[in-house]
Amino acid sequence: MPEPLSDLAAVRRVRIVGVSGSGKTRLGAEVASVLGVAHLELDAVFWDAGWTFRDLEEARAVVTRFADEHPAGWVADGNWSSRLDGLLDPGTPGGADVLVWLDHSRARVMGRVVRRTLGRGLRGTELWHGNRETPRSWLRWDPEQNIMRWSWVQHPQLRRRMRARASAPGGDVVVRLAGERAVRAWVTALREAQPDREPRPQPDR
Repeated sequence: MPEPLSDLAAVRRVRIVGVSGSGKTRLGAEVASVLGVAHLELDAVFWDAGWTFRDLEEARAVVTRFADEHPAGWVADGNWSSRLDGLLDPGTPGGADVLVWLDHSRARVMGRVVRRTLGRGLRGTELWHGNRETPRSWLRWDPEQNIMRWSWVQHPQLRRRMRARASAPGGDVVVRLAGERAVRAWVTALREAQPDREPRPQPDR
């Protein structure tokens, strides 16, 4: 696995991946705030109304325009690797400096995604373009129609893909964060590496 980028002060473009319920969007918003850069939620780009996929060329144009309009840096969260077709990847022109992989345990992810899904369904929370997660989807076995089943099925598959990607010769710069303690430690290190941060007062010893 490639070594994580050692100079965190140089990180300006971050792509975050992980199974549904791993906390990608929450972390994306936090990292964007720490870096003072724009944040893009890829689910809002690739989904369209009625839980249909947005036209692929149109979606990719949105992603390309976002990166072009924010040369100083950005954070993008979401998987969508097959539809991105390399856009935003480390090593591509204008791509991410680092790929952050949220690799939480299946138990942690399922606890989160179940709580989130039940809450959204009961409240009728709108996600993107009028889409909502509805209680009737909870009983569907097809992972394509039940986000909780999707997260369960995808967890080992995504882990296999990401391990292979991270260990490939000359592969991407990958930061694997397994567990909330690792997430918090990385965000803290990223924040402290920012050159314009205010120095923190040191406690008396």
